[in-house]
Formats: sequence, structure tokens, C-alpha cells
Amino acid sequence: MTGNMRKKQKIAAILLVVALLTGTAGDGPETFSVSAAPTTQEQINQAENEKRDLQEKQEENQDELEGLKDVQSDLKKNLNELNKQLKQVVENLDELEQQIRDKEQEIVETQAALDEAIATEEWQYKCMVMRARVMYEYGGNNYLYELLSEGSLAGALNRASYIEKVAASDRKLMDDYKANRELIEEQEARLEQEKIELDNLKLAAEEEKSKVSGLISKTSSSVKATAEQIEEAEKKAREYEEQIRKKEEDLEYLRKKLAEEIAMSQAAAQASWRDISEVSFAEGDRYLLANLIYCEAGSEPDAGKLAVGAVVINRVLSSKFPDTVVGVIYQKNQFSPARSGRLQIALEANKATASCYKAADEAMSGITNVGTCVFFRTLIEGLTGISIGGHIFY
Repeated sequence: MTGNMRKKQKIAAILLVVALLTGTAGDGPETFSVSAAPTTQEQINQAENEKRDLQEKQEENQDELEGLKDVQSDLKKNLNELNKQLKQVVENLDELEQQIRDKEQEIVETQAALDEAIATEEWQYKCMVMRARVMYEYGGNNYLYELLSEGSLAGALNRASYIEKVAASDRKLMDDYKANRELIEEQEARLEQEKIELDNLKLAAEEEKSKVSGLISKTSSSVKATAEQIEEAEKKAREYEEQIRKKEEDLEYLRKKLAEEIAMSQAAAQASWRDISEVSFAEGDRYLLANLIYCEAGSEPDAGKLAVGAVVINRVLSSKFPDTVVGVIYQKNQFSPARSGRLQIALEANKATASCYKAADEAMSGITNVGTCVFFRTLIEGLTGISIGGHIFY
């Protein structure tokens, strides 16, 4: 083999290697791509984009929560008004029922009076008939003779006048009893008519009660449905909160943030501190702190609840943080439940348990089981501090 031949073969081999590397070997064009692993910065950028997406969803969910709370507030106001209406209707119904009972009693008494009047009238009639029978029927043909036997005309006339007076008295009594009976019958008819009117009013009141009760039932169902929607939105808020927290923990800048927090904690420990006796707590601080403890450590043991409360009070005492419970809790980007809206939901329903209030009371009295720690978060690798329950305090 000549030198030129060997040179050509060498060149052909080189061209083949180049073709394989560039994808030009074979019958048709073929491409190859090499993907470099994403850099740390690219991973951070991607995580930040995902975090922003989650924050946007969180904000949308927060808007939905606010809307649902407005709806719930309106429904509760409507329900309160309906309950007031129902109370008034029930009171009116009770009053009508009492009036009906009174009217029925009047009717019973009137009926008894009417029966008595009728009985008296019948008795008087019988007496009158009996007297007439004695004076007229039993006397028979001897009546005139008995009158004349009086010995004088004056005596006969006196006896005739007496008989006439008795008859007139009987007629007057009968007329009086008859008039009295008619008055009682009129009163009975009037009472019966009034009872009918009261029965109609009672029927209308019962219909109104049924209507209002139906509205209350419907509104209560709406309140329940809205509460379930709020609960679901709150669940989403917690999920977004947890996802964002995980994204933050995945980001490289968390290390810097942790370093800043640790430096801040150390600076706070060395700065001036107030004594707990110098703090004047505002009305509502206990309620606010207990509900924050519920959001941050509701499932933690009592020591974990106290630790969260102590961190808040430590910040109030430190010159490096706001000097009020409200200022500390609502300081920007400090407590995630305050940022996500979950704290507001807890406050509206007062979800804080007795153990949360106990922890708040102890913390506000100056008790601390975390020293001067002013930060806490869930356990993560590389962070040292006081570990209580599912949190580490530093």
C-alpha cells in the first residue's frame, strides 16, 4: 500500500468520525443534541417562577375567601333578621292563641249564663202557668162567687186587682227574662264571630310562621354551604401556604434568609429588652395571640403552643421588633397565617382552643420555654436551635 493510499484511508476515517459526531453519517440527515444539566441559578429561577405561580393562586384564593366571607356575612345578617321576624311571629301567635283561649272561656261562660237564663225563664214560665192554673183553672165556675163572697165590692175588686198585678208581674218577668236571653244570645253570637276572626288571624300567623321558618331553613342551608366553601378555601390556603413554604425551603436564598434571621435573633438577644411588667396589653391581644397560636401550633403539644406565644411576646419585649402584639403579628412577611388570610378566618370563628388561650395567658405573663428566641419554623436540615414538637426555635 502506497503512502498516498494510507493517507486517503486516514482522511476517510477522520471524515467518518466527524460524520458520526455531527450526525451526517448514514443514508439521511440525523441530528444529535446534548443537554447540559440545569445550573443552580436556573433551578432557582424555575423554583421562583413556580413560587410566584403559587402566590398568584394564593391571592386568587384569598380574593375568593374574602368574597365568600362577604356572602356569609350578608347571609348571617339576613338570618338574624329572619330570626327576629320569626320571634315576633311566634310572639304574635302566642298572643293570638291566648286571646282565643280567653275568648273560648268567655263563650263557655256566656253559654253557661245563657243556659241559666233559659232555665230561669222556663222555671218562671212554669210558675206562671201553675199560678194561672190555680187561679183560673181550679177556680172554675166558683171564681166569680169567690170574688163576690168577699163581703163587699171593694174587697172583690182588691182581690181582682191583686190577681191582675200578679199576672202583670209574671208578664214583666217573662219579658225581662226574654230580653236578657236575647242579650246573651247576641253576646254569644258576637263572641263566636270574634273567635272566627281570631282563628283566621291565627291561621294567617301560622302561615307566616311557616313561611319565615322555610326562609330560615333555606338561609341556614346557604350559610352552611358557604361555611363549607370557606372551609374548602381555607384548606386550599393551607395547601398553597405549605407549597410556598416548601418552595422557599428549596431556594438557595433561604440560606441567606436564615443567616439574616439568625443574625437578627442574636442582635435582638444583645439589644435592649423591656420587662414584661412594662407592657400594657391592649384589649383583644389575648384573643389575637390565642388564634395565632391555633393557626401556627394548633396540633402541637402544650409546650409547642407556649413556645409560639413566647416568640411573639419576645418580639414585643425586644427593641428590634414592634412593641405591640398587633404590630408583631401583622408585621410584613413574618407570620404566614396572617399573610394568607387563615388567621382572619380563625379570628372570625374564634377557633382557638382552651389550650391555646392557656398558652397565650402564660406567654403574656412572661413565661417562656424558648429563652429569647424570636424566630421559629418547621424542622429543616442544618438549622440548630430549640426543638419543640414540629418546630425549631432560634
